Amino acid sequence: MEYIEWFGTHFIGLFQAGGKVFVGFMTDIIPLLIVLLTFTYSLIAFIGEQRVTKAIQFSAKNMLLRYSLMPILSVLMLTNPMAYTFGRFVKEEQKPAFYDSVVSFLHPVTGMFPYANAGELFVYLGIANGVMNAGYSISSLSVRYFLAGIIIILMRGVITEIITKFLMRKKNL
Repeated sequence: MEYIEWFGTHFIGLFQAGGKVFVGFMTDIIPLLIVLLTFTYSLIAFIGEQRVTKAIQFSAKNMLLRYSLMPILSVLMLTNPMAYTFGRFVKEEQKPAFYDSVVSFLHPVTGMFPYANAGELFVYLGIANGVMNAGYSISSLSVRYFLAGIIIILMRGVITEIITKFLMRKKNL
């Protein structure tokens, strides 16, 4: 009988803990995400969707911008998974590299812009908690993570484009 009581107490305790986490999200993270999304969409509306589209089309022509600015803008403006739709602005042989850049930036962006990839927020918060317990600044982690992400997406985009072009030439595509 004791085992049944223990199981019942701990089983409902699991849901009580989940409820506390949920309430924490509703008072901390969710309002932050809503405000960040509202700001991003307001900025796009203020600048003008046509101007933003032209800027993206311009950046698709330059390799440096294609694998740095474009993935950053797509992730910040459209969030995951819609960020991949910016791939329509690049040539067919550049699409695998663009996808690689976007996918590689979805985690580093989470610290500064958690709305961009909410699914990764829990991973980032776990890392941030460890950094904070070690006595370091979470802000510093977010900025360094973001900057490292930009370098990584640029490198991955360029390397993937070179590999893709090589393989396409090899297959006569």
